[in-house]
Amino acid sequence: MRTLDLTTLRSFAAVAETGGVTRAARMLNLTQSAVSMQLKRLEEMLGLQLLERAGRGVALTQAGEQLLGYAQRMVALNDEIYARLTDDAFEGELVLGVPKDIVYPAVPRILRRFHAEFPRMRVHLRASNTVTLREDHRRGDTDMILTTEEQAGPGGEVLAEAPLRWFGAPGGVAFRKRPLPLAQARPCVFRPTVLRRLKEEGLDWESAVETDSDRGVEATVSADLGVTALLEGHAPPQLEALDPGLLPDLGRIRINLYTGGPASAPAEALARMIRQAYAALGTGPDGGVPESALAATPMPAAEMAGGSA
Repeated sequence: MRTLDLTTLRSFAAVAETGGVTRAARMLNLTQSAVSMQLKRLEEMLGLQLLERAGRGVALTQAGEQLLGYAQRMVALNDEIYARLTDDAFEGELVLGVPKDIVYPAVPRILRRFHAEFPRMRVHLRASNTVTLREDHRRGDTDMILTTEEQAGPGGEVLAEAPLRWFGAPGGVAFRKRPLPLAQARPCVFRPTVLRRLKEEGLDWESAVETDSDRGVEATVSADLGVTALLEGHAPPQLEALDPGLLPDLGRIRINLYTGGPASAPAEALARMIRQAYAALGTGPDGGVPESALAATPMPAAEMAGGSA
């Protein structure tokens, strides 16, 4: 048979994009064994090995790298055709508010999926800080927002949680200075938590920069003039997480979703995609095992062969 199965290509692309079978299964709303079986079927159809275990994740073989571009284009074209022919009744705009520090890596994937299913709908992305987004949503200026908070407020749905970590310049020494040079934007929702923990530990600090801009903070920290607190997994590549114990533990922060009143079909679909995307990232609010821990364990042969997990 010389006809490729689009379902297997979709699963292959999801595994390649998320870096693991478990994360892809969450994103596709399938079981892990179902995704593994589809990968096995695709490899058998082509007579090629497409994926291999590499360190803490799944890596593409040379054949897998060649296939990925084709798979993504075929899946995108399929979704575009389906959307154009079946969802042309949905037109308009949705306003999605997202804190600047969690735009990556999930939000671009969400927007791409939504556009494929609702090509005539426009998502206006409003990137700001949690305090501003909560106020915008209270006024009705957004259809839904994501926030980063220690707890979810009234009407909030906890999607995921992650440690709040200290970051500095790679190989930097700013964390050793006293008073501690702190670079935290004034409107940052993490700032009260950071200041409280420093006070509890009796650690003196001073402002390394006075700014409302996240870019100003990043520039200051990357120059080794200060340290900052960011969510693990969402820091810019020019910053490096400090080893635990060097500075006070900052606890965990929850990523929450707030929606509005009665939702349209596109709004419900967007909320569903957001939930799936953050479920695919790792630890959820139930305290499950992070994806990084799962990736550190060698994948059983049965999983790659489609057996039960």
